[in-house]
Amino acid sequence: MAGMRQVVITIMEIKVITTDQHMALAEIRLMQLISPSLPVGGFTYSQGLERAVDLGWVRDAETLTAWLTEQVVTTLEWLDLPILLRLYHAASARDLTGVEYWSDYLIASRETSELRAEERNRGRALVMLLRSLKLTGLEAWHEVLSRCQLAGFAYAAQAWGIPVAGMLRGFAWSWIENQALAGVKIIPLGQTEGQRILHDLAPLIAQAAEQAQQVKDDEISASTPALAIASSQHQFQYTRLFRS
Repeated sequence: MAGMRQVVITIMEIKVITTDQHMALAEIRLMQLISPSLPVGGFTYSQGLERAVDLGWVRDAETLTAWLTEQVVTTLEWLDLPILLRLYHAASARDLTGVEYWSDYLIASRETSELRAEERNRGRALVMLLRSLKLTGLEAWHEVLSRCQLAGFAYAAQAWGIPVAGMLRGFAWSWIENQALAGVKIIPLGQTEGQRILHDLAPLIAQAAEQAQQVKDDEISASTPALAIASSQHQFQYTRLFRS
């Protein structure tokens, strides 16, 4: 009997280890998805921030923090993250129509040609990367996932077993990190100051990821006139480092 109990315990321990390893791998895959080194060209876009600096709206760490805070609470929390959540569920259900709908909804919500072009360019780049990583089932989804980065991000997240909450926080972190690093280059700021900004905004990311899960379909929207103005003027800026 003692030997039988030992065998059962050993089998149970193997199952626990396997589950833990699966969750650990999902976390590592999330780190890969949100890494600044992901070759989707994220570092080449400032999403209007470069023009905001040129206009004097953003000029130091304090005003950069205020600019990013406004983007999180008016756009990320009410538009990007809720749509990312719906894309995740649609991809999990193999609902191609749902992925198309929410991808098109996101593109239609981008107020300038530069922001729409960024979505498409990053979407295509991410799908090419996922294909090179041999992610299964991409053949039938290639066209729709190329419409925006969120579609490919959601598809990869569900395929790799990344939990919803972690996915939302990870995407929010990658967005704010990219914007903070852009600000460090443009203003310019020191790297330490950039890290302090990220540290101070971390609680806001957690809050946005939680709130995004409560947003209803008819509440998904964004109202960022300053961003729209800065982005629309960016293409006419005399000296530019970024593509948006």
